[in-house]
Amino acid sequence: MTRRMSDPRTQPEISPDAYRDRVQDAYQDLAVCVTGGAGFIGGHLCDALVALGARVTILDDLSNADARHVGTLIDRAPEHVRFIQGSILDPSALSEAMDGVSRVFHLAALGSVPKSVEQPERTWLVNATGTMRVLKAAQQAGASRVIYSASSSAYGNNPTLPKREDMAPEPESPYAAAKYAGESLCRSWAKCYGIDTICLRYFNIFGTRQAADSAYAAVIPAFIKRWVHNESPTIFGDGGQTRDFTHVSNAVLANLLAGASTTNLNGEVVNIGAGVRTSVSELASMIHARMGIEGLNPEHAPERIGEVRDSVADITRAKELIGYEPITNLEDGLATTVDWYNQALRDEREGAA
Repeated sequence: MTRRMSDPRTQPEISPDAYRDRVQDAYQDLAVCVTGGAGFIGGHLCDALVALGARVTILDDLSNADARHVGTLIDRAPEHVRFIQGSILDPSALSEAMDGVSRVFHLAALGSVPKSVEQPERTWLVNATGTMRVLKAAQQAGASRVIYSASSSAYGNNPTLPKREDMAPEPESPYAAAKYAGESLCRSWAKCYGIDTICLRYFNIFGTRQAADSAYAAVIPAFIKRWVHNESPTIFGDGGQTRDFTHVSNAVLANLLAGASTTNLNGEVVNIGAGVRTSVSELASMIHARMGIEGLNPEHAPERIGEVRDSVADITRAKELIGYEPITNLEDGLATTVDWYNQALRDEREGAA
């Protein structure tokens, strides 16, 4: 069989040593399904699961990703990785993907607030209805647990900081509303059908392999891409808005801990963040300094509809329930991420020249 050449942009960033002692042998030969496993967070999670010896089925329609990383995973562990190209809205694809699995990590979603404002019905269909279909398929297949990737956008613009799970949700975009609906579905499936579920509310996850080539790109790759091309990046709003920027290794660890927990889980919601508040302007300065850029300061544009002003996580509940504590801080995560994007984007630009 002909092997694909290894692409350094698809290689694992997170060493198994960062999480192996936290989950021990929970995943050895365990059959799992990862919806959205070709995407950013899903791809890093699949790296970890394969390294731990799990048998991984990836379900992804490739609408927000390509198959490059999946191909690398299959090359790395052909007997442990199965890929099904299909939508979570497709019952036959879901049934095939769930066959024989014990854990389901549900990450497939349309992940953009601005895009959800433009396409509210599609966002609801994929993120809410799609989650219901994933839960139904998992329950019918006999899976023991679904780990749902939720969103801190559910908190909305409540000024109380830090954000705690007992605060009333105030979703302010179609994306936030649909992701919160998924949480409600997880609770109801646990109560009505007896399948364990848990909801991980992510706070601004960043890291390598996050899309930088879209109008809806996350802020970190969007900034880096503009600077690599000798252009000023855009800050929407005054730059004083704050976020809890959380490296992807922390999201991977949270999923692994949630999947390995021996506690009965009934749709509980836990914050997955770093617990540190950083303004967008501060973030831009950190990236600017790491790249060694002179000039090309960010330009400002009107703030975007549906975006929250301030956000930072209280991670106490996640620590108590699943033993979660961040393993990578903003400075270290940003250093590796900026260096990776800087090189990948320059290589891409030179290749296109």
